[in-house]
Amino acid sequence: MLKFGVSIGMLPLTGAVYSKSSNASSRATPPQTEGPFYPVHQQLDKDADLTRIEGRENRAKGKIINVVGRVLAPDGTSLKNATVEIWQANANGRYRHSRDPNPAKLDPDFQGWGIAKTNEKGLYRFATIVPGAYPAGPGWMRPPHIHFKIVMQDYKTLTTQMYFPGNNYNESDLILQRLSKEEQQMVISREVAPIDNNNSYQFDIVLDPGS
Repeated sequence: MLKFGVSIGMLPLTGAVYSKSSNASSRATPPQTEGPFYPVHQQLDKDADLTRIEGRENRAKGKIINVVGRVLAPDGTSLKNATVEIWQANANGRYRHSRDPNPAKLDPDFQGWGIAKTNEKGLYRFATIVPGAYPAGPGWMRPPHIHFKIVMQDYKTLTTQMYFPGNNYNESDLILQRLSKEEQQMVISREVAPIDNNNSYQFDIVLDPGS
């Protein structure tokens, strides 16, 4: 089975996919907590397609989407060969992690964690599903979000989270609301033209120079 995301160089790079108008700014993307569910076990399949697991016939449950974007320096320079890592809950709001107390069902066909390198134009792309919201405390539902970790030589490693535009839980999320309104806009993705007939969201990331 040929998996999506093997060669990012083959992806369409037109303005219809990667919009010049995005969440990026000249300021570095604000960091957010890594959370308790960063993957602790290596998995054999950790490519850029989280909707399929090698050797399994079925695709992940949930609404399939693309997450696309650029990794940039503050002056707008594209950063080639940056390592972009993502992890998230499945469509039921549960992480593939032994410490997740959520009783929701695991999805044996959802990869849960993926990794990609930016191409010569600083672009990355993942296929995944919309993560489910989940309870994080009394009266607190975490909105759908995707965790990101970006590593690039000569830049500070960034751990942050990507949110979806217009979600009702965004306004009451204790983690997102710690940011200023300007910073919130930097971590909320922007819906762009569909790719392969699936909804697509652009999330541009600006790294802070330094070690």
